[in-house]
Amino acid sequence: MHVIDSHTGGEPTRVILDGGPDLGSGPLAGRAQRLATEYRDFYRSVILEPRGQPAMVCALLVEPVDQTCVTGVIYFDAEAVLGMCGHGTIGLAVTLFHMGRIGLGSHRIETPVGVVTVDVQDANTVTVTNVESRRIASGLSVDIDGIGTVTGDLAYGGNAFFIVDPSPIPVSAANIAQLTEVTIAVRQAVIAQGFGAEAGLTVDHVIFYGPAETPTGHSRNFVLCPDNAYDRSPCGTGSSARLACLAAAGRLAEGEEIVQESVIGSTYRLSYRTGPSGGVIPSITGQAYVMAESKLFFLPQDPFKSGIVL
Repeated sequence: MHVIDSHTGGEPTRVILDGGPDLGSGPLAGRAQRLATEYRDFYRSVILEPRGQPAMVCALLVEPVDQTCVTGVIYFDAEAVLGMCGHGTIGLAVTLFHMGRIGLGSHRIETPVGVVTVDVQDANTVTVTNVESRRIASGLSVDIDGIGTVTGDLAYGGNAFFIVDPSPIPVSAANIAQLTEVTIAVRQAVIAQGFGAEAGLTVDHVIFYGPAETPTGHSRNFVLCPDNAYDRSPCGTGSSARLACLAAAGRLAEGEEIVQESVIGSTYRLSYRTGPSGGVIPSITGQAYVMAESKLFFLPQDPFKSGIVL
């Protein structure tokens, strides 16, 4: 399997150029569902240790239905096939540019949740225009042992998020273990109460927001991903959901740009325009760097051919 690895704000992306399963044709949402239900062992073998790492997201290149797109892509982490991935799309664009498959300027990429646009500004800097994002509900509360009542918003940015602002725990790298434990408990409580079910969504990400640690930052976040790893980047789809919440609350004007910090200090520049269906069209600018190009082997005699599953 031929892959190229990059990172966006510290969060790794593995682009799978060949060697993936034949998912057939038709809408990408259907092909993503096929990957999730019929090829779980495959995608976990690519991303689990020893080949992968907990923070990694993979980008499987597929033929797009929309032929105006430079490629189709299906994203997944160790636990789930994703609707969209912002950091992964920045990493994918930088990888395609590195390969000479796209140049500077604007390009369309098809994902299972719709077509997104990437504007390649240089070899490392990309702006993603995401699918329309929206706040679904606000002021939802869950009770967490040892923490108390946690209140947040339910929002969609290509994936489903429960967004808590302010965080009940200081958002800093020193608190990553506790932030992980509490956000897992919050997600379990949110799902148990059925938040999002009426909208056909399962909340698989949780974001806690705290004060920025730089003079230019708007806020700093901690993002729990479906596989219980934390996002090293500020999370593109999470930032999209956040923009929808800020817009709905009247806390950010259309076209106004903010700097979002991640828990490790990497940043995105964010803004939005009003969407046609009452949500927002997010703009996310970040940087990615190619790290490695390699070929993965899946030897039959390898006891960890399918990854380390504990």
